[in-house]
Amino acid sequence: MRKFVLQGATALFIAALFTSASAQILIGQTAGFTGAVAAGVKETTDGAKLYLDTVNARGGVNGQKLELISLDDKFDPKLAAENARKLIEDQKVSVMFLTRGTPHTEAVIPVLDKYGVALVGPSTGAMVLHQPVRKHVFNVRATYQREAEKAITHLTSMGILRIAIVRADDSFGADGLAGAQKGLATAKIQPVVSEKFDRAKPDFAPIAPMIAKSNAQAVMMIASGQAVVDGLKAIRAAGSNAQIVTLSNNASAGFVKSLGENARGVIVTQVFPYERSITYPMVKEAQELARARSLSEISPAMLEGFASAKVLVEALRRAGPKPSREKIQAALEGMHKFDLGGLEVSFDAEHHTGLDFADLSIIGTDGKFKR
Repeated sequence: MRKFVLQGATALFIAALFTSASAQILIGQTAGFTGAVAAGVKETTDGAKLYLDTVNARGGVNGQKLELISLDDKFDPKLAAENARKLIEDQKVSVMFLTRGTPHTEAVIPVLDKYGVALVGPSTGAMVLHQPVRKHVFNVRATYQREAEKAITHLTSMGILRIAIVRADDSFGADGLAGAQKGLATAKIQPVVSEKFDRAKPDFAPIAPMIAKSNAQAVMMIASGQAVVDGLKAIRAAGSNAQIVTLSNNASAGFVKSLGENARGVIVTQVFPYERSITYPMVKEAQELARARSLSEISPAMLEGFASAKVLVEALRRAGPKPSREKIQAALEGMHKFDLGGLEVSFDAEHHTGLDFADLSIIGTDGKFKR
């Protein structure tokens, strides 16, 4: 009998050790790993993993390793919502992270609200995720409206007044348009062309000739990935040499590569500091970690993922050794002036907007973003 008790105690002790050693914090992600935004999604996720893997190598958060469970929603809002349900109900993730796309993130919100799960760092700058405040959505990056307004202001300050707007017919396109209209109103001008296209089946055949005929000096394309690539080709084929401007959702090396010979000179707005500017401690940190892993360089999209991961890890650290969904929510809303490394992020119960940083870049002859 005594032997049995000792064996049982030993088994329980070993089980306790095993549980402690294998304890994990599960993080859920749904994004378009295939489809129109695959290149950007891969880069933002790679940037996040660069930091998450480093944290795990240093022992994790409060002694627990982090596991990122990523599901491909093929850039389909309905599938994004279903993936979120699976991650929260079946996988029991503690927090959601780094979704991609405006309608896609909107589709996830009812699931977040039902289960009280926070979403950190959605890779979208939609104003609808900022105002009114979505209880479980914590934005890290600036809004698309801020980007679009800054881009239009930049163009008009250079004397470029004949501006066309081409946008996806969805909540993302409408959001970017609202920002562009603020810039146009300030300059007291109207767009020479303002057209929308079906996000699911883009067709630029009727739009491109309109732009060429209007003699537009610049075209702001509020669209994602392949749609911008196809739209730019159509615009050039129609005979227009207008300056092309797009938003930070396309700030990835993969996007530049997909543009091919049309890449040079395209303006892309940015929501994080220049990825080569080591005057920002966060950029320097990302560069050093990338070099340690033999990565050639950091892209803007990777930096976005990296920054979002830093916010996520800090929230988990503040949530304590047993980070329940409720504790993570409270930790995020109590995060005031958290230093990412040259940029501060603050949240509270009525303010879920992280940064307001916006800048412009242009794709150079070497295929890299210049500022």
